[in-house]
Amino acid sequence: MDQIAIMKKSWGFAEKILDRRKTIESRWYSSKRLPWNRINRGDIVYFKNSGEPVRIKATVDKVMQFSNLTPGAVMKLLKKYGKADGIEDIDKFYKFFINKKYCILVFLSNPKPVKPFGVDKKGFGAMSAWISVPDISRIRKKN
Repeated sequence: MDQIAIMKKSWGFAEKILDRRKTIESRWYSSKRLPWNRINRGDIVYFKNSGEPVRIKATVDKVMQFSNLTPGAVMKLLKKYGKADGIEDIDKFYKFFINKKYCILVFLSNPKPVKPFGVDKKGFGAMSAWISVPDISRIRKKN
């Protein structure tokens, strides 16, 4: 599967993937959402900042999923994996994630820049922050 992760630009995580200061991509949810149970070792994740084209790709090395999280479990995960997730201020992100019940950790390898390209999110929802497709060519916009 090919995966597209849409990033919040203000958090500055995309750049950290390329220079390997971020080797984990995490997703925190109140309910099970993509890529829950839809991402596996060997998948390719394409990264883009919201409102920008795809610029980076990486290979999935490992996936960990956590459910029924409590505030204490959220803090434990942030302390253990936060640095590899590119998070410098654990307390700030704890406030964002304190009440989340699900967490997906996607361990990344071999990050590379790609020639920028857009994606057609039609049918996936305008607010989708993660898209899973069998082949990126299905939603890759032609230049």
